[in-house]
Amino acid sequence: MKKLIVLGIAVMAFVSCEKSAKIGFVNNSELINEYQEKKDLEAVFKTRIDNFNKRKDSMQQMFNLEYKQAQEKAAKASAKKQEELSMQIQQLGQRLDQQINIEQKRISDDSKTQNDSLISTVKKFVEKYGKDNNYDFIIGQNDNTASLYFGKEEHDLTQKVLEALNKQYADKKK
Repeated sequence: MKKLIVLGIAVMAFVSCEKSAKIGFVNNSELINEYQEKKDLEAVFKTRIDNFNKRKDSMQQMFNLEYKQAQEKAAKASAKKQEELSMQIQQLGQRLDQQINIEQKRISDDSKTQNDSLISTVKKFVEKYGKDNNYDFIIGQNDNTASLYFGKEEHDLTQKVLEALNKQYADKKK
């Protein structure tokens, strides 16, 4: 009798372990790159970079004009005056370079911060999506790292998650 009870418990344990886990995967690159908020951010940063490049070109043209004028003055000036003009132009060039570097760093830092925030948003969304849809696992597939070599197409959640993510973003924008 004891053997029968133990055998029954073992069979029940085995059967309960046979429940398959609900698993899906997403292509991280596609999910991030096709996310509308990322596209919107890229457009904002492209405009910002274009405006910066215009200002930079304008500042460089002004510097070149001042440099040319200083050269013309230096040709007619004494050695001491030439040295002063040379120092002024050198300082002006250094300030211009500093301004350019500061603005480039600011844009780069802002872009990195926005991208980090975007990735965090996507991760949290996929986690919530998994919980809301009773997934045991959602695996991220990357082009650069081979954490997932193969997944049946029926388990690819990329488009479903992307549509839901873009819908949430569109609703948030309203």
